[in-house]
Amino acid sequence: MKKAAIIAVLLVGAAYGTFTLSRSRTYQLFGTIVPRVETDRKVVALTFDDGPRADTVDEILKGLGGERATFFVCGAELRDQPGVAEKLIAAGHELGNHTWSHERMWFKSPSFIASEVEKTDAVIRAAGHRGPIYFRAPYCKKIVGLPWYLARHDRIHVTFDVEPESYPEIDRDTGRIVSHVMENVRPGSIVLLHPWYGGRERTRAAVPLIVAGLRNAGYEFLTVNELLSLPVSSRAQSRDPLQPDSRPDGGGSLDYARDDTSEIAVTSFFASTVTIFAV
Repeated sequence: MKKAAIIAVLLVGAAYGTFTLSRSRTYQLFGTIVPRVETDRKVVALTFDDGPRADTVDEILKGLGGERATFFVCGAELRDQPGVAEKLIAAGHELGNHTWSHERMWFKSPSFIASEVEKTDAVIRAAGHRGPIYFRAPYCKKIVGLPWYLARHDRIHVTFDVEPESYPEIDRDTGRIVSHVMENVRPGSIVLLHPWYGGRERTRAAVPLIVAGLRNAGYEFLTVNELLSLPVSSRAQSRDPLQPDSRPDGGGSLDYARDDTSEIAVTSFFASTVTIFAV
């Protein structure tokens, strides 16, 4: 009876650790994950997930007011919306990979993971994108398979440190979306917005206000590739000597914030698993 209770508690701990790890923005088991970049420069990367869509692209581009951003697009939608990706590229924006079908990338086979990433890479290249293609998992979901694939293929998983839409009470109001971004952005931040679909009118309305606010605050807008390629001299010193990893251009350290919650979750996951087998 006592042994069963211990196993039950450990299983709950392992489940909690697995769930927390799966949605962490700053920690994964293999490879490099980047939620923001440590820098002294007032620079920010605006990023947009999902889409692209022909019916809203012009409104989004107008809202950006000529500032460049990074669009993490879904391969299937890119294929089904001809000309939209080309319009984004022509306006100077960067495309990133948000998988082919926007499924949660956990408990998936290696062949499924490879197909989701590589098919999307192919349509992004066909649209005219040049340079590295950064990856972002839908809902940040990953456990073992996806990080392992990304690490083996030298791919960087780009997440975010500012996302107003995580909070329903904020997401319902354009002004609160703008305020959340302005209050939480810092040098090196990566901001995430979802502007493409019906029902996202408040987010689209927030885009020009966010751009104006960040301009007035002295921020420079960079694509994700530009942010991750900043020279070492413009970076702050890493706050955690265990965290630096290789930069995409091989020229120094890529500094980013640690996530103690995720590290606790990982410890819980492995400790619980090991103990279960020991019992």
